[in-house]
Amino acid sequence: MSGCCGHDAQFDGVSADYKRRLWIVIAINAAMFAVEMTAGHMARSQALQADALDFFADALTYGISLAVIGASLRTRSLAAMAKGISLLVMGLWVFGATAYRVFTVGVPTAEVMGIIGLMALGANLLSVLLLMRYKDGDANVRSVWLCSRNDAIGNVAVMIAALGVWGTATGWPDLIVAGIMAGLFLSSAVQIIRQSMAERKQEAAHRHHA
Repeated sequence: MSGCCGHDAQFDGVSADYKRRLWIVIAINAAMFAVEMTAGHMARSQALQADALDFFADALTYGISLAVIGASLRTRSLAAMAKGISLLVMGLWVFGATAYRVFTVGVPTAEVMGIIGLMALGANLLSVLLLMRYKDGDANVRSVWLCSRNDAIGNVAVMIAALGVWGTATGWPDLIVAGIMAGLFLSSAVQIIRQSMAERKQEAAHRHHA
């Protein structure tokens, strides 16, 4: 975390501009979840479906973040903890689903993967630009940024997977990318949970000294 390191006070989301940006990003992510999950199912792409789940996680994350803006540090850290745990569960699910597909592997439709991946990348780059100035903050705000970053990385990975599927005529590139994305979910979950726990300790220390 750059910018906020070394400061006692972190941005907690209490900003009309930040809230407006979150509403826009929620709409973008909800729409792309529906588009990408449908396309992923039709194209038999595990990577597309994993990326669609990331869109769903983002929409959920932003909704929770809006709900707890202005709440106590304890409430915001608990919300971030819940989001971190949900990311952890989702990452484990994607790992499990990908492992299952290894034994029932089919060849996804590379053209659909590429087109939808490009659409999703555009949507996520817009989201990242909207949230860039607020990427550093408390665990609640930080979780919003991490989910946005995950999506942009995931979209690039899906497009690489599409090229791999097209070039090799096998489903392995799709499964490999899905596994990498699951690892990204787990890594972000650990970061969010760790910061949330640190903020809970900070809040408890302040109450003890009050």
